Amino acid sequence: MKLTKFNHSCVRLEDGSNTLVIDPGAFSTPADALAGADGVLITHEHVDHVDVDALLAAAEALPDLLVWAPASLAGTLAALGERFTAVGTGEQFDAVGFGVSTVGGQHALIHPLVPIVTNVGYVVNGVLYHPGDSFIVPPTPVDTVLVPIHAPWSKVGEVIDFVIATKAKQSFQIHDGLLNATGLGMVERMATRFAGVYGSTFSHLDASDSVDLG
Repeated sequence: MKLTKFNHSCVRLEDGSNTLVIDPGAFSTPADALAGADGVLITHEHVDHVDVDALLAAAEALPDLLVWAPASLAGTLAALGERFTAVGTGEQFDAVGFGVSTVGGQHALIHPLVPIVTNVGYVVNGVLYHPGDSFIVPPTPVDTVLVPIHAPWSKVGEVIDFVIATKAKQSFQIHDGLLNATGLGMVERMATRFAGVYGSTFSHLDASDSVDLG
């Protein structure tokens, strides 16, 4: 399975002839990520994780495109009809040839006055975890974890603790669209250092970089 990183929290997975996109949001280049895709997983409703206009445009161009997302997006994506499937936590399903299990349940707290929305993390083929906007650790360790490196709801210590707690063999950054190069470099150096202390690796991926997850 090949993973290609797009800007911010969007990644594209390819396994044989099957292509699955996770979180094609407005801070990324969703049209590029969705080109030729078979399926889409959305962790939650925030615009940096789903560009609704871009997704619906892709669905119009790709009549077989299927979408899985929290039920809170059912109304927004009603135009998809039966191609939309609402998912919650603790589920397992096949998404265009990829085995998917769901983790989590809610978005990390930004502030007590900011409403919490549903957030579903996805474990794909038992080897990759995309948590969306959450530091929930999957119940079963996976080889590769995508780490929300910076957000209005997090601090650096929580990022490091998440890297350590997942016990993944390797991790890469997502949710990096709000940082300039200086801030990103600072946080990633700490993530790299502490991942190494606990026997893991943390590496940076530029947009369009790909890695083979086996």
